[in-house]
Amino acid sequence: MLRVLAISLFLLALLVEPILGVKSNLFKNCDQNKFCKRNRHYADRVVEAGKGWTSPYELDMSSIEQKSDSSVINGRIVKHVNDLEIDLPVTFSFLETGGVRVSVDEQQRIDGKIDVYGHDSITPNRYNISQFAFAGPLKLSNDAVFTKTDNGFKVVYENVNEMVVKASPFSVDFYRSGKKQVSLNGKGWLNYEHWRPIEGDDVKKHVGEFEIEDGFWEEEFDSFKDKKTKGPEAVAMDVTFEGYKHVYGIPEHADKFSLRETRGGEGNHQEPYRLYNVDIFEYETNSPMPMYGSIPFMQAQTKGASAGVFWANAADTYIDITKDKKSTTSHWISEAGLLDVFVFLSDTPEEINRQYGAIVGYTLLPQSFAIGYHQCRWNYNSEEDVLDITEKFDQSGTPYDVIWLDVEYTEEKKYFTWNKALFPDPVRMMNKLDQSKRKLVPIIDPHIKNADNYKVVSTFKDKGWTTKNNKGETFFGHCWPGESIWLDPFNPAAQNYWDELFSKAGGFGGGAENLHIWNDMNEPSVFDGPETSMPKDNIHYGGWEHRDIHNIHGLTFVNYTMKSLNKRYGNKQRPFILTRSFFAGSQRTGAMWTGDAMSKWEYLKISIPQILTQGVSGMPFAGSDVGGFFGDPSPELLTRWTQAGVFYPFYRAHAHIDSKRREPYMHEPPYNVTNRDAIQLRYRLLPTFYTAFHDASTKGSPVLKPLYYITPDNERVYDIDDEFFVGDSGILAMPVTDEGAKAVDIYVPDDKPYYDYDTYKVYKGEGTHVIYTPLEKIPMLMRGGHIHVRRDRHRRSAELMKHDPLTLVIALDSDGAARGKLYNDDGISYEFQNGDYVVQEFSVKGNKIQAKNSNGNDKAHTKSFGNVKFERVIIVGEKLPTKSTSATIHQAGKTWSAQISPSQNSITIRNPRMSIGQDWSIDL
Repeated sequence: MLRVLAISLFLLALLVEPILGVKSNLFKNCDQNKFCKRNRHYADRVVEAGKGWTSPYELDMSSIEQKSDSSVINGRIVKHVNDLEIDLPVTFSFLETGGVRVSVDEQQRIDGKIDVYGHDSITPNRYNISQFAFAGPLKLSNDAVFTKTDNGFKVVYENVNEMVVKASPFSVDFYRSGKKQVSLNGKGWLNYEHWRPIEGDDVKKHVGEFEIEDGFWEEEFDSFKDKKTKGPEAVAMDVTFEGYKHVYGIPEHADKFSLRETRGGEGNHQEPYRLYNVDIFEYETNSPMPMYGSIPFMQAQTKGASAGVFWANAADTYIDITKDKKSTTSHWISEAGLLDVFVFLSDTPEEINRQYGAIVGYTLLPQSFAIGYHQCRWNYNSEEDVLDITEKFDQSGTPYDVIWLDVEYTEEKKYFTWNKALFPDPVRMMNKLDQSKRKLVPIIDPHIKNADNYKVVSTFKDKGWTTKNNKGETFFGHCWPGESIWLDPFNPAAQNYWDELFSKAGGFGGGAENLHIWNDMNEPSVFDGPETSMPKDNIHYGGWEHRDIHNIHGLTFVNYTMKSLNKRYGNKQRPFILTRSFFAGSQRTGAMWTGDAMSKWEYLKISIPQILTQGVSGMPFAGSDVGGFFGDPSPELLTRWTQAGVFYPFYRAHAHIDSKRREPYMHEPPYNVTNRDAIQLRYRLLPTFYTAFHDASTKGSPVLKPLYYITPDNERVYDIDDEFFVGDSGILAMPVTDEGAKAVDIYVPDDKPYYDYDTYKVYKGEGTHVIYTPLEKIPMLMRGGHIHVRRDRHRRSAELMKHDPLTLVIALDSDGAARGKLYNDDGISYEFQNGDYVVQEFSVKGNKIQAKNSNGNDKAHTKSFGNVKFERVIIVGEKLPTKSTSATIHQAGKTWSAQISPSQNSITIRNPRMSIGQDWSIDL
């Protein structure tokens, strides 16, 4: 009875807006998470010991075997513990795309020659994430050159890169053009917790120097006991970025973009950054605490060089960061799994993203509607409510593409059902939305209500497709429906049933074509579990403990849904899925958002570094709840957040069930007008965003680029996280994030001319410039030398715009030159994979504008989206290329003229009628 009461009070607390925000005592710190405590202690003792201490890890050079092309080198590391030798197989792999993989396993676990106390069904092995996190088999290089040295070996690869392995003590250094970039175990913090017996005379023999026996077999937190049937199995190592003072990545944290130190010193964090996917209620800003997702990828930038490291591990992970005057050292500590590290070197950060993305995959190119504006709250109450919202958007002239339904649409919080009193005919509702090409996104979570006469739960239980507790029985916990079971997304046998639940023939949403899905609470969130999640000693398909796979749980659940939606639509349209929990590889299936932000200015401010961090970490389809989830934003805050959201790759407003209605048209003037204008701006920029998404889907580029991506040799930009560029468009934005701000100081990172987006005023000279920001003003500049594309006609939704003409916006550099690109396809299907798309590249030099189609001049490439034309060309510059009143257009052997209209710092060519399906040129 007391347990039921405690759960009820916890659920009540979730429904009431709290005053103090996240309860940090609900989540472990490093000392309370014993594997972290042990390995921090180990590193500290190594530092104290100094140069007189020798690492117990040694590479056995007699074990080294390499293929003839040296693409894979195998060997073994020996861990010396007292009089024991622990065999740790190591593999060095050189990848076709430029990265190097160093993977270390444990032979006695591979052989299965260990006791898994009390659980014969649990696999003794260490977990390898490649099945789910990697995009496919890794392709190996054929240009690596192997040479033995006096104390190890070296390999030259990619012509200018070199890996130098020291055998004793074991370390690996990476060089580019002769300069050291990354060092693995250079400080000797490698600690591979091998299996050891739980009792007997030999127990002490397995405890090495500097190791402490704390939480080896069991630990307790907040009255929850965690039994470790495989004993201690943490892996830890130092990774030093030599010559780099700034590192980025390792989302998800509500913190600065350039990661801060975590050990001592004023302004530093006192706790490591933690990667452990949790349902963190009203998270803190400027914090290293864990959040909903985890990507163990870190990028470093310095003048003339970039580097990256991917720590391929899905277990609970902590990362300490320390810096000296020249370098940054990261200390990675994971509770279980392999020590599996990828190292990337390059001259540019975008090349680092390409190499990393070649392993985990690039962003799924979304449908065009998905990068429009989304309207959500917990909850829209009925079919009538949904259609009324739609009508009011239309009446106000505010476009939107997607309306969302939270959990209250269901019958008693049972997924795949509808509350018939409120939503009597969901297909009819979706058909009405489809008249203006709007979509519906309802929520489906991994917890399934344990209720009688509910086929979904009985099927999962009867078939054994549920996650099990540490006794091998179905695990029960509490979430929104009350007592629930969790489907096991690692079990492939359940996929066919998941497909059936989503099928158009009798499944969820019937035959509607405009249904897409929101997968929430998939960390997984368990209200009455340790750290609001699932016990680590739960058991998944394949005999894996939850501790092995925790951070990848959300990814596998979304994989289920992605496969089902592709089957539902016969692969004829790209599904849209939003996930709260994510890992490396989640970008292949959809978007994420930053969770339960509060309606406060500091959450608006922190959203920008959060989204920039997602972008450099390979998951750029990211957003934050516009207006904040908890609370009631002031009209000014909502407007400034709506303006900032113009640039979020995923642009959605969302609100708590107790928050007041705040659809963008609701406030009194001028706020309703400024909200509408901001959203209309996003729709005008959709061609530019779609082009940026195409680059993300083919090269791994961020949609929002930090300044150092554009000016990588300017060290002043490395710590800037309130400005960004939109793809390669040259658009530089600095959203207003301070209450009552009348101006912003925007930093221009080079000496190119920058033009105000609205007035074409010129800002020139590297340094800070003032832009005045009345409520209607969004600080945006256009960098000289760039071209971007807009659609200036207002429509109700993105799909209704796809045949509309385009506007070409040219911002000239000081030499009168500019370049740019447009990607376009049907915005819906997978036909782009069959060549049904256009990439048109633009250039300006002197008095000539040219467009070349890299996909050829063939109407077959535009068969599904028509012969879209340009209705306007705007040229902005300090010195304009002509004073003529007309321009001559050349296309497909034909010539015609168009009128030129001059204005301040610009000229406009009106109705030139060039096609995006053909090469063309304009003489001014």
